[in-house]
Amino acid sequence: MIKNILLVGVGGQGTILASKLLTTGLMEAGYDVKMSEIHGMSQRGGSVSSQVRYGDKVESPVIELGGADILVSFETMEALRWLEYLNPKGKVVVNNYEMGSISILSGKVDYPEGIIDDISQKVDTLVVDAAKYAEELGNSKVMNVILLGATIKSMGLENIDWEKIIRENVKERFIDINIEAFKKGMSLVG
Repeated sequence: MIKNILLVGVGGQGTILASKLLTTGLMEAGYDVKMSEIHGMSQRGGSVSSQVRYGDKVESPVIELGGADILVSFETMEALRWLEYLNPKGKVVVNNYEMGSISILSGKVDYPEGIIDDISQKVDTLVVDAAKYAEELGNSKVMNVILLGATIKSMGLENIDWEKIIRENVKERFIDINIEAFKKGMSLVG
């Protein structure tokens, strides 16, 4: 059986690092894994997405509309933007974090209200306040790994040695805080 994980966010949020850690762990666990990334205008705060598919034999790296088992959104509006890719029986892990686009920041339009409520009424949703937890840990840049931990637990993939994956793929001075962030994310899923 093939599982599909769609990770979406805004440039600079660490979506690609989270995807790399996820893909590396799945490969080390013996899964056939395919990943594709779309960076968009990631360096300017544009949309970033990464599709990770794993199972016994994966033919294509692309997740079709309605094909994602889990949608992991690092930014609130991105969850809404990509929701059509989620399987109706799938789950959304959404960071309760808003990053305004250029038009929002310039005051031309307002950030839409009620996005999380809208999504929660449609599909199984886990809301994570990753920014708050990252600040508590002392580094706002670990929001991505908090979300990764919540995703791993939501997908039932805790049996992989994620600490080893983090140690081997994160700069040495950030290893400990990323392991703490990962554990915090795991603890948020019941």
